[in-house]
Amino acid sequence: MTTQKRRRPGETRDMLMEAALTLVGRGRHFASLGIREVTRQAEVVPTSFYRHFRNMDDLGLTLVDELGVVLRGMMREARANVLHADKLMDESVAIFVNHVQANRNFFTFMAQGLAGESQAIQQGIRNEMQFFASELANDLRNLRLLTHLSDEDLDMACELVVRTVAFSLTDILSISPEDEAELARIRRRTTRFLRMIFIGADHWQSS
Repeated sequence: MTTQKRRRPGETRDMLMEAALTLVGRGRHFASLGIREVTRQAEVVPTSFYRHFRNMDDLGLTLVDELGVVLRGMMREARANVLHADKLMDESVAIFVNHVQANRNFFTFMAQGLAGESQAIQQGIRNEMQFFASELANDLRNLRLLTHLSDEDLDMACELVVRTVAFSLTDILSISPEDEAELARIRRRTTRFLRMIFIGADHWQSS
């Protein structure tokens, strides 16, 4: 008589999430994935899927929550590394690129979700980006930068920063992780984009 290996609590759930991300990393679009395909990749029976998720949208929203954890870790690292305001952009862009490289499947899922068919997943990712922009605005206030801007205009500038960085995802994900020269070019270009935003914000007159 064989005994079935007991899984730790949450292990099957994690395996299903990792399976979906693995398939995304192989070039599949999350919106095209089916439950049977994900459970086959995770090497679990299809019925076990419903013990953890209602449907693929539910799995996607759980991945969005995990993406939020990655983004918050990135913010903590940026705060720990940025000791001077003039290094804020350089350090933040470098940290972002490093995190994308270390979590390519997660960020591929994010890039897909922003323009995907699922409104729930798209809105979940946008909510995470909005939270990121709000945290950036708070950091700038603490650093006493752009103090001449109204709260509304500062929030708008930070939203533009986050959108610009998110747009650079497609550039980063389209090249090989080993292409250091191209990664350096993307870092420099993204940093210049952000500098232009902040130069404009520095001269902006809030009404």
